[in-house]
Amino acid sequence: MERPNSIEVEALAREFKDIIAVAGIDLYVEPGEIYGFLGPNGAGKSTTVHMLTTLLPPSSGTARVGGYDVVREGPKVRTAIGAALQEAALDPLLTGRDHLRLQSTLQGLPRNERKARAQELLERVGLTGAADRKVRTYSGGMKRRLDLALALVHRPRIVFLDEPTTGLDPQSRAALWDEVARLRREDGVTVFLTTQYLEEADVLADRVGIIDHGRIVAEGTPAYLKAEIGRPSLHAIPASEDDRVRLATFLTRYGPPLDAAKNVAVWLEDGYGLADVVRGLDQEGIELADIELRAPTLDDVFFAKTGRSLEGAADEDAAENGQAAERARA
Repeated sequence: MERPNSIEVEALAREFKDIIAVAGIDLYVEPGEIYGFLGPNGAGKSTTVHMLTTLLPPSSGTARVGGYDVVREGPKVRTAIGAALQEAALDPLLTGRDHLRLQSTLQGLPRNERKARAQELLERVGLTGAADRKVRTYSGGMKRRLDLALALVHRPRIVFLDEPTTGLDPQSRAALWDEVARLRREDGVTVFLTTQYLEEADVLADRVGIIDHGRIVAEGTPAYLKAEIGRPSLHAIPASEDDRVRLATFLTRYGPPLDAAKNVAVWLEDGYGLADVVRGLDQEGIELADIELRAPTLDDVFFAKTGRSLEGAADEDAAENGQAAERARA
């Protein structure tokens, strides 16, 4: 039996000349679920969303969104979904209320419902005070909230949010998180959320799919994925930079090294605790500026699956994609 609020993907792929953006992924999103699609820039997140929202045809594979095939039944897919993509298509000379009324007209809402629906959504995303101001005066967070409201005008069963909080300040990000959580909680909407923020996926998502170089490398609830790691990591900063190499060598007594940008870090083996390491450091005479024992994170999951940190992967992928684009133009 088909489930109208679900997303079903089998062997979905997309190539651009010699660039493989999405390399045959499989995934299933339950009705009413918030699915976090996590990965660095260039990993294939936005390309996947563009295929699932019918903006880009797949090179191969199949996808059904809301029970409809994205290739053969594009208009039906677009009726079932709302989408707030990375670049908000807002007219700086229109007000927030103007945008909602226009969108209500384009979506075919009855004339007698448009005004009330616009007001309802303005209240919902906290823009009533700015409803009649031109969008050119809006902050980045206000624009993202208006874009979300526009995606909800026709009461979609499934909503795609492509990195909705990138570049927002913490307060605006928290406000948008609250609205996304409420969509699922109060309206039963299925949410497909792409993000490069570990905390965002951890806080919002019922399940997470981690994508790297166009392939899903891990999938499950955040708690399950972190439990797979099964051990904490220990991070230390030497008081003297001259002791960094000595500290790194010493810590390998307690577990294998972990790539960390600023700290010296290891995965802590079973049987060792923070007190054991501190006693050993005292005996070795190594002074520290800081030491911390961290529970497993989604970044640790990414590292375990790919051998690199999610924070550093974005820069690597950007360089690789730039080189590939140069080859494609040659």
